[in-house]
Amino acid sequence: MASISMRHIYKVYPGNVTAVRDFSMEIPDKEFVVLVGPSGCGKSTALRMIAGLEEITEGELYINDRLVNDVPPKDRDIAMVFQNYALYPHMTVFKNMAFGLELRKMPKDEIKQRVTEAARALDIEHLLDRKPKALSGGQRQRVALGRAMVRNPAVFLLDEPLSNLDAKLRASMRTELIKLHQRLGTTFVYVTHDQTEAMTMGDRIVVMKDGVIQQVDTPQNLYDSPCNVFVAGFIGSPQMNFIDGKLLKDDKGYLADIGGEKLRIQPDKVNAEMAAYVDKPVRLGIRPEDIRDDEAFLAEHPESIISAVVEVSELMGSEVYLYLDYKGTRMTARVAANTQSKTGNEVKVGVDTRKIHLFDPETEAAIMN
Repeated sequence: MASISMRHIYKVYPGNVTAVRDFSMEIPDKEFVVLVGPSGCGKSTALRMIAGLEEITEGELYINDRLVNDVPPKDRDIAMVFQNYALYPHMTVFKNMAFGLELRKMPKDEIKQRVTEAARALDIEHLLDRKPKALSGGQRQRVALGRAMVRNPAVFLLDEPLSNLDAKLRASMRTELIKLHQRLGTTFVYVTHDQTEAMTMGDRIVVMKDGVIQQVDTPQNLYDSPCNVFVAGFIGSPQMNFIDGKLLKDDKGYLADIGGEKLRIQPDKVNAEMAAYVDKPVRLGIRPEDIRDDEAFLAEHPESIISAVVEVSELMGSEVYLYLDYKGTRMTARVAANTQSKTGNEVKVGVDTRKIHLFDPETEAAIMN
């Protein structure tokens, strides 16, 4: 088993292009950590540096308290699963899974035992005699996982392993990977651009942008307390709504003025930092599920009602997405399937002020969560 320590790591390519900047984090043994961010944010580069496939320009990488900056990949006790599976097309599934063990001159009976056990765990025992071209995408991905499993590595590195699968298969493979991690009890570092994968799989999530770590936290804390506008907008689907406004204060407390409509901020959300923003611009963030149009909520919260026009109503089965125009600002609301709000309607919606966020419009840092 293994812990990973990354200390002030940089990756600079020729032409002074910095792909990863001052990357520092501790990954304890057996943790499932997900690196997430948009394309080009440096997450795969960070993973490849752990694997030894990219040289570290500056900083130190430790695996189990052993400095591995100059240790070749084969001696790091890691196994990597790639996006494109990287299977040998001329070899059977069995040979693909056994190949790395054969290179290590492992006894044949032990190779057979390890491959059979991994294949049974992944439900691909019946495919061992087939070649990759005869397999579906999901089956190929299981073979790639099995090839990593047979080595009993201390660390699993997975680089967008589900991105080539269809939506239904991705969902089932997410579950399989979570169960696999629990069964193996090894350290997993997983890269994806899909925040749904990150939220459902990771013990902790590392959100990256432009080669820099924005926030490292549990999925729930990232969702509830994003540190800036980028994290708030990246985590959650549909993404958080942002509205520019002004922070006001009266004898009852604080209000957010958004285009003339005032939303009362709940007293238990108030913090000391907000005093500096009174009568100044702020950016309000509100998640789609916290904008409600049901009569019971509107009756209970008359101080948090705004008027908007429904541009598009999208039925998602168990719920409806309302795409709203609020005084020129586009907003999305997730409401119940029995909503009476229809395309073209001017509607009253209530904002759950217990759930709003405030950000500094210039620095984009969180003021209130």
